[in-house]
Amino acid sequence: MGASVVFVVFDGVKMLDVTGPAEVFAEANLAGAGYSISYRSPSGAPVATSVGVRLPVDGPVAETPDPDLVVVAGGDGLVEHGVPVDLVAAIREIAPRAGRLVSICTGSFALAAAGVLSGRRATTHWRHAARLARAYRDVEVLPDALFVRDGDIFTSAGVSAGIDLALALVEQDHGPDLARTVARGLVMFMQRPGGQSQFSAPLRMPRPSTPTLREVTDLVSAQPALDHNASAMASRAGVSARHLARLFASELDTTPAKYVEQVRLDHAKALLGAGHGVAETARASGFGSSETMRRVFVARLGISPSQYRARFETTAS
Repeated sequence: MGASVVFVVFDGVKMLDVTGPAEVFAEANLAGAGYSISYRSPSGAPVATSVGVRLPVDGPVAETPDPDLVVVAGGDGLVEHGVPVDLVAAIREIAPRAGRLVSICTGSFALAAAGVLSGRRATTHWRHAARLARAYRDVEVLPDALFVRDGDIFTSAGVSAGIDLALALVEQDHGPDLARTVARGLVMFMQRPGGQSQFSAPLRMPRPSTPTLREVTDLVSAQPALDHNASAMASRAGVSARHLARLFASELDTTPAKYVEQVRLDHAKALLGAGHGVAETARASGFGSSETMRRVFVARLGISPSQYRARFETTAS
C-alpha cells in the first residue's frame, strides 16, 4: 500500500496548483511509487477551478482517512477575498491527522489562517509574500525561496515551484533514482532546490513615485557596493535621515537598511548564479566581507552563499 496523497480544493482553486504536483505523483506511480491520490473539498461538493473546469472530488475533507500527505492548493481569492471559514475549519480538522502538510503558492494563506504556520518559516508567491508577512506576524516569511520545509510542514512559491516541491517529496520518499526518472519523464530539472531564489523576486520592489526616493533607490540598484548607510543616502538626496525613513516606510513598506540589504542580496544571487566566487561577489554586491554576506544568506535563505552557488550550478547543469 503506497502513501495516500490528499489534495484539498475549493471554489476558485488554481488548476495548475493541483494538476502540477498531482502529475508528479502520478508519474512516480508509473515508476513504482504507489501513491494513492484523492481530491477533497470542505463540503464534499465539486469545485469550480480558476480555468472554469469543474473538478469532481472524492468527498469532504472531514471524512478523509488519516492521510500521509495533505496538499492545500492555492487560489487568487485566498488573497483578495480572504480564506473561507469552511476551508479554515477543514484544514484545522485534517492537519493534526496528516503525516506531512503542504501548501502550494497562496495555499500558505489558508494554512496561516488555520493557525498551523504560527511560529514557523514559510514562503508563498513573491507577489504576495509581503502581504502574508503583514497579515500573519507570527509567521517568518522567506520571500525568495522556492519552497520551505519546517518540520513536517512544507510551503512553496508560485505554481511551478509546487512541481519542484512535489518532486522533492518523491525523492524524500523513494530516493534520487526514482525522482530522477520522474524528472526525465516530465522534462523538468532534477531539481531546483528549495533555497534557490524565485527569479522574479526583485519585481517585488516597485519603483517609487516620489522623485527623491526614486533617485536613491536607482543608485542603490545601480551601485550596490557604494556606502548606502542611512546618513549617506539622505545626504545625497538632500533630505534628513528621518524624512528618508518616512519615504521608505510610506512608499515601500520597509526601512532604508532592509531595502539596501534586499538589493544586495538579489545582486549577490545573480553573481553567484553566473559563476562568480563568494569573496568577489561579497565585494561587488556591497556586503564587504564573505562572512557578512554569509550571515545574510543564512538568515534570509537558510543556506550559505557557497551552498547557493553549488546548488545553482547543479540545477543549471
